[in-house]
Amino acid sequence: MSEWKTKPPTESSPGGGAELEDHGRYKDTAGLFPTGDPDAQHAARRRGVRWRGAGRGRMGLLRWLGLRLWSRRGTLVFALLWFGSWLFLNGLVLVHRSIMSDYCTDDKSKRILQRLCLEFGDGSVTGDMCEDLCVLGLVEYKRCLYYENGKKVMEARWRGKPIILKSKLENFSSYEPLGILDYQDTAEELSPLDVVFYATLEVRNSLGLAEEDEDEEGGGGGNSSLAKLWGKKLKSQEKSFSRAELASLWSLLQQEEYTFLRVLQDLSVHVAKVLGSCGHFYAVEFLSAGHAWDQNIFSLEDVSGLRGQELGGARGRWTARDMVHRIALSFLDMVWHFDHDFTHKLHLCDIKPENFAIRTDLTVVAIDVDMAFFEPKMRDILDQNCSSDEDCNFFDCSSRCVQRRCSRQRRNSNLQVICEKIFRPWFSPTLLGAKAGLPLQVELQRAVQACSETDGGVEEKEEDAAGGGAAGGGRDVHQRLLNILTRLLHEGGASGERGGAQEEKDHAALNF
Repeated sequence: MSEWKTKPPTESSPGGGAELEDHGRYKDTAGLFPTGDPDAQHAARRRGVRWRGAGRGRMGLLRWLGLRLWSRRGTLVFALLWFGSWLFLNGLVLVHRSIMSDYCTDDKSKRILQRLCLEFGDGSVTGDMCEDLCVLGLVEYKRCLYYENGKKVMEARWRGKPIILKSKLENFSSYEPLGILDYQDTAEELSPLDVVFYATLEVRNSLGLAEEDEDEEGGGGGNSSLAKLWGKKLKSQEKSFSRAELASLWSLLQQEEYTFLRVLQDLSVHVAKVLGSCGHFYAVEFLSAGHAWDQNIFSLEDVSGLRGQELGGARGRWTARDMVHRIALSFLDMVWHFDHDFTHKLHLCDIKPENFAIRTDLTVVAIDVDMAFFEPKMRDILDQNCSSDEDCNFFDCSSRCVQRRCSRQRRNSNLQVICEKIFRPWFSPTLLGAKAGLPLQVELQRAVQACSETDGGVEEKEEDAAGGGAAGGGRDVHQRLLNILTRLLHEGGASGERGGAQEEKDHAALNF
């Protein structure tokens, strides 16, 4: 037994639960049995082997379960990553397509015109510009101007003159076809009067004019106005129409801007002239458009140069300020005609420099009338629920919130918005410099300030007072501006005509 009392080398038991100590007894590291008995030691070793085997089994099971769990978790993480990447890439592609679809490029513009010419060759579309564009090569593409919400606008030259090509949608097939063509074997069965009838309905729908809203005086004047929608095609009452002509006309009538310009161009000098069309594309005159970044809004140097070429330099004496005053007078003239020349007032709800242009005689022209509405349609647009006046703002056209419903009567006016967004920057003391302190300039600045703060302007006040004192407020603002600008022109040494701004013309009422 003495041999058990000597200190053997310290070692771990097979089970990892006991070891020898110098006092001759086993130290029970596991605390499971008393030391000093060889049988107990032997039993402990056997239990240690069993414990080690069980431990290895337990560790293997844990490793296996951990591997399975990691495998499932890894698969789930991989699937989530793959799905997230797929969503991200698809979203990126959609955003890229959306951006690129409105990205203006020459290649895409040329492809659009080539597709139009293929449709003309197939006999699907026609127009007075198609042959020059697709056969004779007399329409020369110059550059893409912009794509916006599907609208395509390009610059070209037609028989040597600059033009603007426009279409609300890129493809001819995107427009709704004329339904009557689906029920007739041939378009020749439609008489010109039938075409006038269907065109009348579409124009009324486009302009928001019901039959009872229109002035019926003038008898057959309506047909003559509609005839100009398709040039001289309706001049002969016995002229039949092809399917291509009807389909092309129908695609044009679905574009509100085309309808406005085509109908109003013979009634007002302040709208761009439609020169021709091919399929769903139409050409308007090329004019010098405004720019918000230009302190004079319009490129006066370019206009002055073109006018000088036309008149042999006779107008070189015009100064920049004289030209600004003439253009301002033309704005006033445009506002007055849009308020009084037609059966209903014409409301401009998107007034900004880019939507106007000037001719060489400095006449202001509305070139983008997508947001122009006659009174009946304007009332329908404003008629909506509201909680405050801010809910009754439709771009530049606004009304008041009355008993949680927007008033159908527009609160501001075309003149008020023009004073606020165009005249105030023009006639600010910063731009006038040393001339800002001159009596007439001070008077003009005060008149512009009063104009921008006068609700209703020349519009609703006349209706409210029927020529009384309240109505005089709107008219007085307009007349005051007109007088001041005219005096400034004379003071500046200007003479002769007013650049088309005050030309007296007889305008017929808008009838269909």
